[in-house]
Amino acid sequence: QVHLIESGGGLVQAGGSLRLSCAASGRPVSYYAMGWFRQAPGKERECVAAINWRGESTYYQDSVKGRFTISRDNDKNTMYLQMNRLKPEDTAVYYCAAELRLSLLTQEEEYDYWGQGTQVTVSS
Repeated sequence: QVHLIESGGGLVQAGGSLRLSCAASGRPVSYYAMGWFRQAPGKERECVAAINWRGESTYYQDSVKGRFTISRDNDKNTMYLQMNRLKPEDTAVYYCAAELRLSLLTQEEEYDYWGQGTQVTVSS
C-alpha cells in the first residue's frame, strides 16, 4: 500500500504562488507514475500535471502550462507542484495520485493511490 499526503495548500491572492507537496509512505514510489489532479465545486476531477517515474517526462494541462511546474525527489519519496501566477480559476481541491507504472499517466482511472486532497483558494 502507498499512502499519500498532500500539503502546501491555502489562500493566496491572484498572481501569487504556492508550492504543493505530496509525501508518500508505505513503500518507495521510485517506480511509480505520479500526478496532480484538481476538482473545483461542481466540476469533474481533472489532471493538472503528471510525471513519469524518473521525472524525465511531464504533462501539463493547457491552462497551467508556463505557470505550474511538476517535479519529484525519489530519494525523499515526494512529489511537488510549484504554482505561479495563480488565477481565481485555479481554485480547487488538489489531489496527488500514484500508480506502479513507468509511463506517464494522465487519466484518473489509471491511478490506484490517492491522497486526501489539499484546498487551494485564489482570491481575485
